[in-house]
Amino acid sequence: MTKLWHKHVPKGIPITVDLPEISLYEFFKQSVDKYPNHTAITFFNKTFTYEQLNQIIQIVAANLKNAGIQKGDRIGIMLPNCPQYVISYYAALLCGAIVVQVNPMYKANELLHVLNDSGSKILIVLDKIQPYIDQIKDKTQLELVYTVSLDGEEDRFNHLLQNRKLPVPNITIQPKEDVAVLQYTGGTTGLSKGAMLTHYNLVANTLQSAATSKMNTKLGEERTLTISPLFHVYGMTSCMLFTFHIGGNLILVPKFEPEIVVNIIEKTKPTIFPGVPTMYIALLDYYKEKAFDLSVLETCVSGSAPLPVEVINQFNEVSGTNVAEGYGLSEASPVTHRNPIGGLQKKGSIGIPIANTDAKIVDVETGEIELPVGEVGELIVRGPQIMKGYWNNPVETSKTIRNGWLYTGDLAKMDEDGYFYIVGRKKELIIASGYNVYPIEVENVIYTHPAVLEAAVIGVPDSYRGETVKAVVVLKENEQLTEEELIQFCRERMAAYKVPRSVDFVNELPKSAVGKILKRVLKDQYINS
Repeated sequence: MTKLWHKHVPKGIPITVDLPEISLYEFFKQSVDKYPNHTAITFFNKTFTYEQLNQIIQIVAANLKNAGIQKGDRIGIMLPNCPQYVISYYAALLCGAIVVQVNPMYKANELLHVLNDSGSKILIVLDKIQPYIDQIKDKTQLELVYTVSLDGEEDRFNHLLQNRKLPVPNITIQPKEDVAVLQYTGGTTGLSKGAMLTHYNLVANTLQSAATSKMNTKLGEERTLTISPLFHVYGMTSCMLFTFHIGGNLILVPKFEPEIVVNIIEKTKPTIFPGVPTMYIALLDYYKEKAFDLSVLETCVSGSAPLPVEVINQFNEVSGTNVAEGYGLSEASPVTHRNPIGGLQKKGSIGIPIANTDAKIVDVETGEIELPVGEVGELIVRGPQIMKGYWNNPVETSKTIRNGWLYTGDLAKMDEDGYFYIVGRKKELIIASGYNVYPIEVENVIYTHPAVLEAAVIGVPDSYRGETVKAVVVLKENEQLTEEELIQFCRERMAAYKVPRSVDFVNELPKSAVGKILKRVLKDQYINS
């Protein structure tokens, strides 16, 4: 196991941090006690101080307990970014319940699987989705459904606020054992699995993440632009848990629409932005049409998927900041790597393992041989943020966690300074005429073309080469480009075996709720069409 990265951690960035064994609610309560009158949440024209937010959480928790919720029960939260999400999350934890993260965009079969696999007893859901829930409720174990309105209309969630004299639950939590959150993985290749994230996992990952930005963080003063959905593990930890830990203001945005987001940026002047590549691309595209002040953003982090180097360069130029790429996955709460904010950042790299985390590259075939610097293999990690396992799925758990190491399924390499680079998913690797083609390498070249807005590179079957490289591209508005022109552009900039043999131009690419391009869905469309 290499320890090279220890030598390159900048001064002021801890290699290890102390990790207390406390519950997530106790962790939040520390900030309530320290910053009671600071603004905890901004949601358009509404604000809540830490003290106000905590009082509402306690009332809702008491009403949930009164409704029959016991320690270990599962409560599904199916909401966009809004105050009710935050309140429901902490109220469930205060009851000793397990939060089940439910994507509001789930279709019937996905929703049924998550609700039934988790055995959710209560669902807190956006009112517009309720008719949809009513149709499937009889097929689930749901006992109660509370609806939330974002339009100021009466909703069932208010029932959890009516009885304000009930005692606040006092449940004993064992942070290392008790599961706080079931975070269901994407499931694009089959049924999604619930990653069991304990209270300790999530407290640890928040403190680990905070250590990477310690040089740049002003306690009690930061404002976090929260567009990444909180029901996604990245938004939950890097936005909500991190912001509350530092006594910051969580600026909630329920949906990513560039014009609305720009208005929010101009009004609230956020200092921290944990975004994903599609958000950076869209904001940059909007900026080129109508410039606005991006300089208020002091700390920008990108996760969820690789951010093209060309996008990083352009965004840094217009904002005056340095977008720090990171890496994580649901099974790791999620952060395992990050370019240290205020330290050495390498464009195109996911950075170094964060505090208390080990990482190495192993051979794909056996997963047991550690590979030398520069060689591509599977990235594996270990640390206090690694999940307890998959909910009710010991077989998949044993495949993913071996001897304490989490096998990520991502292909990566490490340089001589201990910085890691993702080159693709194991299942996305393209083998064309015996050559390994990593989609991200081809995508990085395509993104340098001025007419390209978004791009995804996939492998499609080929009778001669085994697989061949296909690019699926979205052009910027009012731009024109032919297949032949883009192929020639690539041919001048990369080895012949990496050059796309075909290019399709589309209006949009399939994406997850967090904005990650779903290559498996894209590949299925072309293979099965």
